[in-house]
Amino acid sequence: MKKQRTIKYLLPVLLSFFVMGFVDLVGVATAYIKKDFELSDSVAQLLPGMVFIWFALLSIPTGLFQDRKGKKTTVNIGMTIMGLGLILPFIHYSYIMTLLSFVIIGIGNTILQVSANPLLIDISSDKGKAANLSLSQFIKAIASMLAPLITAGLATYTGNWKLIFPIYAAISFLTVLWLRSVKIEESKSDKEPATLKDVITIITKDRYIAIMMLSIFFIVGFDVSMNTNIANFLSHKFSISIESASIGISIYFAALMIGRFLGALLLRKVDPKIFMVISVILNIIGLLGMVLSNNLDLTRFMIFIAGLGFSNIFPLVFSFAVEHKPESANEISGLVILSVCGGAIIPPIMGILSDHLGINTVIYALIACILYVSYSAYYAIKK
Repeated sequence: MKKQRTIKYLLPVLLSFFVMGFVDLVGVATAYIKKDFELSDSVAQLLPGMVFIWFALLSIPTGLFQDRKGKKTTVNIGMTIMGLGLILPFIHYSYIMTLLSFVIIGIGNTILQVSANPLLIDISSDKGKAANLSLSQFIKAIASMLAPLITAGLATYTGNWKLIFPIYAAISFLTVLWLRSVKIEESKSDKEPATLKDVITIITKDRYIAIMMLSIFFIVGFDVSMNTNIANFLSHKFSISIESASIGISIYFAALMIGRFLGALLLRKVDPKIFMVISVILNIIGLLGMVLSNNLDLTRFMIFIAGLGFSNIFPLVFSFAVEHKPESANEISGLVILSVCGGAIIPPIMGILSDHLGINTVIYALIACILYVSYSAYYAIKK
């Protein structure tokens, strides 16, 4: 299939990753909801669980669905569902309604994450796949970085931080209309549409894919836990307000955005496996710095270093997995995104650790996550 690399095709697909980034609103919203309803850390950390549990339940069915109905159709379904979920807390604000909202956002985001990456690969050259995946994550990071800034601004100047929900919902629906208007020729496999048996065969008989899946599990668990714990970490450690501590979330996502932009440029020339090793080392340095620093500005800088190192790890591992068996891209995409359920499992564990052992233990647990990712990087290089 001739690659469709023009701006006409690329822009609406990349904007779907901007919509995908709306899921990280969960991080800053969790801090506000915790404050509004006076929740404990462990109860508050159930909120991101409502979003990310659906990656475990719907990823494989979504991969099978898009194998039959197409990637673009699946992307649009995901963005539509996300838009519906985003509008709910603005209509009625209660703890139960936010849980329901996050459930619907999680369902839409699961569908979107499974389908958007393969769709982007369809319009990318062979050499540009890893770079374009990093570029897409850069676009996603812009939305993630803006969420705490917009929310804080709305809270300060309008007194209603929840206005962020209808704003993001409107962008979601407009992106659906744009992508629908563009005709994209998707890649077609010569084999029959995938079945559940095909997916199970891949995960049980391919050790490489299994290791990459578990790596994604810890990567997303790390990302969500950083997002939902930075404000609490800074607030407890330096006795500052949630609004001031939330700046740390923006610093983290700014680092992701900058790192992914650099990755989109450098990965066209640098060996992805070497890039992966450097990324992991940089991330660990930042995490250790967060624990050891007793200065607020230095700690914020270390958050930036940790985010910079982490920024390209997900797209790198995703590309390692898909390039390992490209003829099964839809099934592997479903399996990889299945592992995103780490975002539902790791944060509650972090909340329990924080409640019982102190906030610093969260950082040590994050280091443990990255150590497994280091092993997966070693395994990929060895293979």
